[in-house]
Amino acid sequence: MTAEKSSKPTKVCPTCGTRLPENATRCLVCGTNLVTPQQPAVNKPIQGTRMPEVTLTLPAALGFLALFLAIGAGLVYFALQKNGQMVEPSPTPTITSTVTPTLTATPFTPTATNTPEPSPTPLTYKVASGDTCSSIAFAFKVSIQSIVLLNNLPATCDTLYVGQPLLIPQPTPTPTPYPTATLSPAEATEAACTKIEYTVQDNDTLSSISANYAVPIAVLKSYNGLVNDTVRAGQPIVIPLCERMGTPGPTPTFTPPPPYPAPNLLLPADGASFTLADQTVTLQWASIGTLRENEAYQVTVVDVTEGNERKLIAYVTDTKYIIPTSFRPSDSKPHIIRWWITTVRQIDTDDNGNPVWDIAGAASVQRDFSWSGVSGTPSP
Repeated sequence: MTAEKSSKPTKVCPTCGTRLPENATRCLVCGTNLVTPQQPAVNKPIQGTRMPEVTLTLPAALGFLALFLAIGAGLVYFALQKNGQMVEPSPTPTITSTVTPTLTATPFTPTATNTPEPSPTPLTYKVASGDTCSSIAFAFKVSIQSIVLLNNLPATCDTLYVGQPLLIPQPTPTPTPYPTATLSPAEATEAACTKIEYTVQDNDTLSSISANYAVPIAVLKSYNGLVNDTVRAGQPIVIPLCERMGTPGPTPTFTPPPPYPAPNLLLPADGASFTLADQTVTLQWASIGTLRENEAYQVTVVDVTEGNERKLIAYVTDTKYIIPTSFRPSDSKPHIIRWWITTVRQIDTDDNGNPVWDIAGAASVQRDFSWSGVSGTPSP
């Protein structure tokens, strides 16, 4: 099918080039007035050709704009990198949450403290008629010096008056000695005993083992817990060599314990002074352990002022000794008395039935005290 060609005359709008009917007075597109007044004919100017117009849609325009920006950013990046002025982006710090620790209450453990033992409280005594410092000290079994020092009295102690309150010191209790590492006599004997272990062989009997090692059968049974004389091959037997018989016979040789340590002296203190009121003087020392039935402490007391001619030796099993009144000096001047303690052991008896002693330990240190003689007996 071919298009019909219009046979009606038309005219062209001089402004926009739209073809219009010949009798049109105004352009329907650009609105140009097509009716012109009669004018003399003039020459029309020659119009040049128009530039082609490019029409872009909005999405296309935005796309071209984004492309131009990307190209510009790339050119700037490469230019800065080439000149060494490229600035690295600073890292964005990562925020981390810090956990606050929760405080927990720690239980408090109380520390044990040592409570000191109270010292003895002095007694208060009121001076009666006829009292003197010596009689009061003798009645309460304390020294005159202790009363003088406690009451701030003169050394002569001659200012007493009836009704005067006096503080009388209590005797200081003897401290209990701390346990030492010294073995008891039985433990020391057991530790000093040398033992060997013997395995019973075929055809061995308890009597043959006893004869070979010179150890009594009763000792072998006691050390090995045997209830009879029967032993079997392969059985271990403990043989105490310290129980060997020194001479033919069933009695084993006695092994004495090692020597005892030196006793520790307690009272009186070195350099103490005893005056007219002291009828007797008590010596005290610490125990060195449990003594055997045939052991004792040897107490040696020497009056140094009169030389070795006046000497006292006594044997006791207690840890104190009271010097008798007979040993007190007979004159009025003070005498220096020296004393020490030694552990002894009875080894025999003489013809009169008296024990014969032998040294069984180290001697203690020697202490001195002064003792003044008296002319009479003070009344309490």
